[in-house]
Amino acid sequence: MFCIKFESSLHLINTYILEKTQTFEDLIVWQKAHNLLLATYKITSSFPASDLYVLTSQFRRAGISIPANIAEGYKRMGRADTARFYNIAQSSLDECRYYLRLSKDLNYLTEDIYIKNKLLLEEVSRLLNSYAAKVSGS
Repeated sequence: MFCIKFESSLHLINTYILEKTQTFEDLIVWQKAHNLLLATYKITSSFPASDLYVLTSQFRRAGISIPANIAEGYKRMGRADTARFYNIAQSSLDECRYYLRLSKDLNYLTEDIYIKNKLLLEEVSRLLNSYAAKVSGS
C-alpha cells in the first residue's frame, strides 16, 4: 500500500514539475513537508520540559527549515539557486531523521508513533530528492 501511494506521489510531482504552478503551496513536496512539520510539533509537544530548549527546539527548527527552504527555493531565479535551497531542505530533513531516532531512543516516542513519523519523513525525503534532481537536471 505504501509503495502504491509513493509511486502515485512521484507521478503527481512529475506532473507538477512539468506544469506551471501558481505558488509553492501547489508543490506536493511542500505539502508533505508541511505535514511533516505539523507532525513534528505534535510529537514534540509531549517531550519533557527539561528538553524544551534542547531537543524540542532543535527538532522544530530543523522541521521548519524543510518547507521554508522549499518555499524560498520556489521563487529563486535559476536552477542552481533553486537547487541550493532544496539541498538545504534535504540537510534539514536528515537532521530531523536523527532527532526522530534520538527521540525514540530516549523513549519519548512509542514505536507506533516513531514508525508513522519515519514513514512520513521517508516519503518527504524521496519526493524532495526527486524534485531536487529534476530541478538540477540530474
